Amino acid sequence: MTVHTGDSRAADFRAADFQAGWRTVLTGAADTPLVLLGNFEVENQWADGEIGLPHPGGTATSAVVQRMDELALLLGTARDVVVLKGRPDEEYLAYLAGLGFGIPRVLTPQPADPARTVTGDVLADRDLMATLARLAPAGYRLAPHGVSESEERLSARSGVPLAAPPAVLCKRVNSKVYSRDVATEYGLPQPPGRACRTLGDLADAFAWARRTIATGRPVVVKDAFGVSGKGLLVVHDSRRLDQLWRLIGRSAEGAGHDRVALVVEEWVARRMDLNYQFTVCRDGSVRLDFVKEAITAHGVHLGHRFPVALHTDHLAQLIDAAEVLGHRLAADGYFGVAGADAMVDDAGRLYPVVEVNARNNMSTYQAALHGGVVYPGAVAMARHFPVRPPAPVPFGMLRRVLGDTLLRPGDRRGLVVTAAATVNAAFDGGSSGTGGDGRLYGVLIAGSWPELEALEECVTDRLRCPEIGGRSRAPQMEMAR
Repeated sequence: MTVHTGDSRAADFRAADFQAGWRTVLTGAADTPLVLLGNFEVENQWADGEIGLPHPGGTATSAVVQRMDELALLLGTARDVVVLKGRPDEEYLAYLAGLGFGIPRVLTPQPADPARTVTGDVLADRDLMATLARLAPAGYRLAPHGVSESEERLSARSGVPLAAPPAVLCKRVNSKVYSRDVATEYGLPQPPGRACRTLGDLADAFAWARRTIATGRPVVVKDAFGVSGKGLLVVHDSRRLDQLWRLIGRSAEGAGHDRVALVVEEWVARRMDLNYQFTVCRDGSVRLDFVKEAITAHGVHLGHRFPVALHTDHLAQLIDAAEVLGHRLAADGYFGVAGADAMVDDAGRLYPVVEVNARNNMSTYQAALHGGVVYPGAVAMARHFPVRPPAPVPFGMLRRVLGDTLLRPGDRRGLVVTAAATVNAAFDGGSSGTGGDGRLYGVLIAGSWPELEALEECVTDRLRCPEIGGRSRAPQMEMAR
């Protein structure tokens, strides 16, 4: 297996190498033009019809997450097409071009519905579908964030071939039940627990969970297709399990079957969360791309730090796990990038596979920065800054507010804005209200961790101005020293 690793601290990884390898795996050639689609939280489509944890607030993708589609610009080149829910700010495109990014052609559906996925918007726009159909003879391939039946329909109706495995396979290998089964089959360390496909499985798992809770150890119940902290419940009291059993049972009764899609595990107190990405090639070979420290809170992904200081033994275990997982995915017919979450518990034990995400990951989009914007020897942290602007914020205003904290061409310290549309997501759909929650996505780059922490504090302070409505840094974002 090819491993881009220089030492135990970081992967020796360059964006150009990743771009060429990733495109070759997806399409057979490094210069194949792509139609990129940032259909984030595709898990909601995979979960459709599955019985899992009750969701009182529903599982709809938020407006902010919908506008994370702008991250797809980072993977594009001048020969590609990116389909977005809204036209990017021209000053933001100029900013990316100034940093050396190739700006793809941008297509947007009309009208865009904030309650609908970007794929749904495209399918509803006849003119845009006709435009995509004209790309097929030129050799374009459709490269979505992840593949559900909706993306397959888009490919079939437009005639642009899908540069990814079929939806039925993508759904199967992205289930947390699949991840747990593979870890069990190959003896990869994981927390004690159970994978549940039927109500009978769940009854056995809950009986085990009650015994575990009785010893003072909490458990976590996970939806097979939960994402971003949704579909994850830590349980400390057996009475809560009884309540869940009744609610899930009613859902199964209403559906007329006993199938469920859940995982029940012992909750592990962790010292560190990790994320690693590997590429599964069409010939079955596996390449580990990088390892990063994941910043999480209560199961919710908040960002990454890289490079990460890893014990040599832990790095070796992750390399082995990537090979095992990649070969199994290849045997099942999967190709493309896959991310896996791992964790180190308070005793220093590594659990190399908490779950597998066989689709693009946040780290996939950050890959475009490596070796260029993120120079060798630098430290970096990818994160989002919560904001609540009272009115739409043009990128020019954001640029003025950030001032010298914004990375400029040739700089070795600063913030790279990786998605700006998410700042104004509350105003999508023509809303003229008094503002709403948004996020500024970016990557902080510096020469050392203390320098990066000072930069982060400065960016946070500047975003607190009335025009942007930035919030204080959450406690869970505090830097480890």
